[in-house]
Amino acid sequence: MRRRLIPTLLAAALLAGCGVPVDDEPRLVQPPPGRFPTPAGTTTADPEGRVDEPFCFVREDGLAVITRPADRLPGVDAHLQHLLAGPDRWERGRGLATALPGTVAVAGATLAGSVATVDVRQAGEETGRSDEVLAFGQIVCSLTQRPDVDSVAFRRDGQPLEVPRADGSVSALPLTAADYRPLLPR
Repeated sequence: MRRRLIPTLLAAALLAGCGVPVDDEPRLVQPPPGRFPTPAGTTTADPEGRVDEPFCFVREDGLAVITRPADRLPGVDAHLQHLLAGPDRWERGRGLATALPGTVAVAGATLAGSVATVDVRQAGEETGRSDEVLAFGQIVCSLTQRPDVDSVAFRRDGQPLEVPRADGSVSALPLTAADYRPLLPR
């Protein structure tokens, strides 16, 4: 009897020392610090009401979709201003950049229905930038990640503006992320 009791007690002691401690009440578990990628096309809310603000930045010769936590999703113009500010230090350290400064001079954005319209001023000829496709792709991909925006139109001086798409063609029609799919990660 003793031979059976000793292994049983030893196994019980080992099992009692393993596992997760039991609390009397539920406790809040904090996520680890840092940012975590969210799948493209999603905007999530956490239990505290925070949402993910989506951005498309440049990585190498393409676009990368990231999110930043926010208390609420800002209006399209404020969202665009956040995009124009470029990647923060943490994002730059992970190889993200922007093609916007010196390429596209944005005056503002409005939302009518599910179409965001971005007003663009004439950019100076001295910019020396040749990555307009990436710049316009950043705007279109960032804004169409929002749940309230299906497409993005551009205008200059109140008139529709033809902008480059990833396939090299230009369009004055509202654009979607699909127009820049070759630049997005697979």
